[in-house]
This record gives sequence, structure tokens and C-alpha cells, in this order.
Amino acid sequence: MKKLFCALLMLGMSATVMPSMAQSASAKEAPAKKPVVKKAAKPAVAASAGAALIADEKEEDLGKAEIEGSIVTEYTCEFGVKITTYHNESDDQYIALRWKNSVERLRRIGTSTGANRFENRRYGIVWINIPSKAMLLDSRKGQQLANECRNPEQQKAFAAKG
Repeated sequence: MKKLFCALLMLGMSATVMPSMAQSASAKEAPAKKPVVKKAAKPAVAASAGAALIADEKEEDLGKAEIEGSIVTEYTCEFGVKITTYHNESDDQYIALRWKNSVERLRRIGTSTGANRFENRRYGIVWINIPSKAMLLDSRKGQQLANECRNPEQQKAFAAKG
């Protein structure tokens, strides 16, 4: 079985090497061809496609934030900023977030790091919660709205480290 596998492997390798060797030999004999340059897509088409994506994001409506009967978690952030989150045990895909004078509904966005990331593209806000802290971001301006946010459990863990 090993011999058959090795033979097939060698045959496959020679099939890929031989055409490239033949091509390089014929390239020496034939004059070099000029590369074909394709024209770039028209900017108007690209701009309209980008505008459609932005319009879709702005139109995303996650509905009204329902906080009645939710589990409430209060966070204290840098500079005395207060944020409250509301979630239901039966639905881990959405949370409601109170910041300043508004309550918005956010949808969970998957991450490769395991962080809890929730976003509302319509309002451009992103809530990221990792074990040591949480932060609120403005995705449109690319800046932090609140940082070093900690709930009571995170505050205890942070105090124990320091």
C-alpha cells in the first residue's frame, strides 16, 4: 500500500514539474509577450455598491429593547460613567444596554477570541466584555465611549490582583 501511495505521489509531482519545465523551455525560444492589463472597475459602480452596504447597516433595526424581567448588571467605568446591561437567560444572542439616556438592543457578534461582543450597527455602538473588564465603542468614529467598565464581580477580581 505504501509503495502504491509513493508511486502515485511521484507521478503527481512529475505531472506538475514537467509542464512548468516545458513552459520555461518554450519561453526561452519565443519572444516575451506583453502582460495584459485589465482596466479597473468604474469608481461609480464601486461607490454605489459601498453606499448600498452602508444603507443596509443603517437600516438594521433590532427592535425595541425589552428590559422587563431581565437580569440586570451594572458597570462602573472610568470617569464615573455608568452602564447597565439587561439580558435574558433564555436568549444569549441579544442584550439591552443603557448608556446615558438611551436603552438600545444589541446583537451578539461571534469572535475568534471568545470575548462577548454585542453590536448595534444602526446606532454604531459596540459592547465588548472580557473577563477582566468591558468597554463601549463608537464604531462609526472609531473611538471609545467608555473603558475600564467593571461589574461587581470584575471589580472584586481586579482588586484581588492589585
